[in-house]
Amino acid sequence: MKILSGNSNRPLSEAISAKLGVPLTEAAIRRFSDQEVFVEILENVRGEDVFVIQPTCFPTNDNLMELLVITDALRRGSARRITAVIPYYGYARQDRKTGPRSPISAKLVANLITTAGTDRVLTLELHAGQIQGFFDIPTDNLFSSPVFVAHMETHKKQGDELVIVSPDVGGVVRARGFAKRLGADLAIIDKRRERAGHSEVMNVIGEVDGRTCLLVDDIVDSAGTLCNAAKALMEHGAKAVSAYVTHGVLSGGAEARVAASPMEKLVITDSIPATEAVRVAKNIQQISIAPLLADAIERIANEKSVSSLFD
Repeated sequence: MKILSGNSNRPLSEAISAKLGVPLTEAAIRRFSDQEVFVEILENVRGEDVFVIQPTCFPTNDNLMELLVITDALRRGSARRITAVIPYYGYARQDRKTGPRSPISAKLVANLITTAGTDRVLTLELHAGQIQGFFDIPTDNLFSSPVFVAHMETHKKQGDELVIVSPDVGGVVRARGFAKRLGADLAIIDKRRERAGHSEVMNVIGEVDGRTCLLVDDIVDSAGTLCNAAKALMEHGAKAVSAYVTHGVLSGGAEARVAASPMEKLVITDSIPATEAVRVAKNIQQISIAPLLADAIERIANEKSVSSLFD
């Protein structure tokens, strides 16, 4: 087995490498003056099982192109199997037609990754489960629940009465899974999205009065939805509100929005590298998903079950 890292999240790749005890494969990945990507694998990969770690986060297009070029270099180097490890799958929110003559970009990206020569995909918390069906190659979609549940248990140890809250109707299945694991109640925020990037909270469904509410979601971008949800929960008598979100995109001044919100803490994973604003934010905490990804990589390399990680 060989592990190769792109440039999008080198610290995560190094953490996975350390967990597995497998050094990162040496490669030269650089840009020409016009920003063309150039990749040269500096080790022999013929007949090897290679895992390429490259989340397609900001700058999304650059990181995606880098993944494609790395894959082509490995394929031409006669790697036996190439697995794209994509902790954050860019374009995942464009998973359906939202209007006439609009694209399904998540499918387009899946086609690009497959055509480049990828044999298998390992990803984390896809925005929509059906994206797995966009790939014509084996695709494993991991869940952040094992990492988050262990962190959430600290609230129970403090004697808090927990309620798991979905910030919208679309996330109810995810929230129900967390509630079942923790033996907690479930609540739902009913909101109306007036236009892209803006949401208006309409109602809170469930009993939250006097309880500690934990919002769960897969992506936090502008953080408007989360902040509005936290405000609505506090207005309905919640004792405290925290949020657990897998992918911290956090764009457009989201850090300041979270800092000014009633949320005690926003917990995210390192699927996307933290910016300086995230690192210094007092109520944003990043926890690592490297052990989870390392376990999954090891299971794939040894042809063992990945789904048993979540039993």
